[in-house]
Amino acid sequence: MVKVKKIVMLTETGYLESDDSKGNDVKDKSVAIVGLGNSFSEYILAKIRSEHFDEVWAINAMSGVIYHDKVFMMDPPSRFLDQKFAGKQTDIMKQRLEAKLNIPIFSCILDERCPDVVEYPLQEVLEKTKYAYLNNTVAYSIAYAVAQEVSDIHLYGIDFTHKNVSFAEAGRGCCEFWLAIATAKGIKIHIAHNSSLLDTNVPDDQKLYGYHRLDDPIVSTVTQGSMLITRKSKLEPPNPTDEKPNIVGREDIAGVTYEE
Repeated sequence: MVKVKKIVMLTETGYLESDDSKGNDVKDKSVAIVGLGNSFSEYILAKIRSEHFDEVWAINAMSGVIYHDKVFMMDPPSRFLDQKFAGKQTDIMKQRLEAKLNIPIFSCILDERCPDVVEYPLQEVLEKTKYAYLNNTVAYSIAYAVAQEVSDIHLYGIDFTHKNVSFAEAGRGCCEFWLAIATAKGIKIHIAHNSSLLDTNVPDDQKLYGYHRLDDPIVSTVTQGSMLITRKSKLEPPNPTDEKPNIVGREDIAGVTYEE
């Protein structure tokens, strides 16, 4: 059992450790998995809005940017330590791998130069999940969450494809496979609105293939926990308003109008 003793953030002057201690038991708790994609910005907004996660798991170099409780970096540490350049993450990963912060960095192999690196519990995860389909680091983190029986998985910066970009990162299918496994086990999945995972960023009237070609497409909605289908025309449109928007001051008192 891996113990998580501290949380950490990379500041301009180096790594800053906190005194908060946490155990490794995340059963029935919520975790945020934060990757390097553009929808990472929604994690920042979530924290600004005081959304709570029991643990935050950073993917690769994101561990040098945000507070985190675990790091998933499934490449051998030698990839970053023994090469001058192993991609744009090289410098920040070298710094993180060589730091001793008592925060586990899950990898495929130990390296004596990396005090925080621990071996990913592959045998335990595969025994519990029964699937050996893991072709990217994010998939390993989701599989670990499934094996740990968390209650909620929040995904930020896990995008793979992007609008107006002609290439896509490999691994989306594998991650979506593991999200399906998680859903089947009753784990609640929350995906950043701008992520392509599970077509989250696709307009509602384009998500159901075939039906999207109808003059009045069918869309799916979730109401009080139930999945309902309806015609797009029957959805209530947003209420148009000509009212001048309220300007909320620094006191954050909702509903207070400040006249110009």
